[in-house]
Amino acid sequence: MIIVTGANGQLGRAIVENLLELVPAEQIGVSVREPEKAQDLEQRGVRVRQGDFADAASLAHAFEDASQVLMVSASTFGEQAVRQHRTAIDAAKVVGVKRILYTSHMGSNPASLFPPMRNHAATEKALQESGLAFTSLRNGYYASSAIWMLGNALETGELSAPEDGPVSWTAHADLAKAAAIALTQGEFEGISPDLTTSEALDLAAVAEIASELTGKTIRRIVVSDDVFRSGLIAHGTPEPVADMVLGIYTASRKGEFTHVDPTLARLIGQPPMTMRDVLMATLQTVK
Repeated sequence: MIIVTGANGQLGRAIVENLLELVPAEQIGVSVREPEKAQDLEQRGVRVRQGDFADAASLAHAFEDASQVLMVSASTFGEQAVRQHRTAIDAAKVVGVKRILYTSHMGSNPASLFPPMRNHAATEKALQESGLAFTSLRNGYYASSAIWMLGNALETGELSAPEDGPVSWTAHADLAKAAAIALTQGEFEGISPDLTTSEALDLAAVAEIASELTGKTIRRIVVSDDVFRSGLIAHGTPEPVADMVLGIYTASRKGEFTHVDPTLARLIGQPPMTMRDVLMATLQTVK
């Protein structure tokens, strides 16, 4: 049996949907904090059990009979996230799971300027030390983050943010398909190549694409790190979160997310979605 954690979230649910196209539903289980939100999966034959990264016993129950567990990275940050990942790894060992797959990130590095990348690196280290077979899927930077960074620029005509650098913005849909294939075809031992789209774009390029698609001019305005951080805090963002968000920009301008790799295209058998594709799809949903 294959168990997917976080299956009520965007990436986890998409992975399950892809798995349902590849294997019978009775071979799939999900570990979710709120089982009532996964009733549709249960009705389709997927095993649904409550599992919480903060509760080892619940994870052991959710992972029961699993040969593989796909661990979607926790929604928490810092040492709490790493601790929760370790709890999941330990629970998998206890119940005899043979292989763990983890949704890591192309920027995974203990010295990254973006704090979540340090969490990914620590989790990869825990996987290496676990004694279990594992695959760390180094996903490209989620394209949905670029949509978030655009914010209300479509209305204001201004995209104000600190200096950034090119990022290989990669669609959840492609990464979910890749994860399902990795689960069913045994792809990658250990750390995967970076799973990215075919291009790396900075926010100026993203703004230009958005302008072309909407017919509205969106100007990219560079503000200082201090001004950006102060603005976040003034709007109620806690200081640690503001620092983390700022880290996206400082890391990208140092080139941490610039790399592109053909592995994702090979794995899914088609060109990955581009930022233009993602923006176009997003704009269609908000019409």
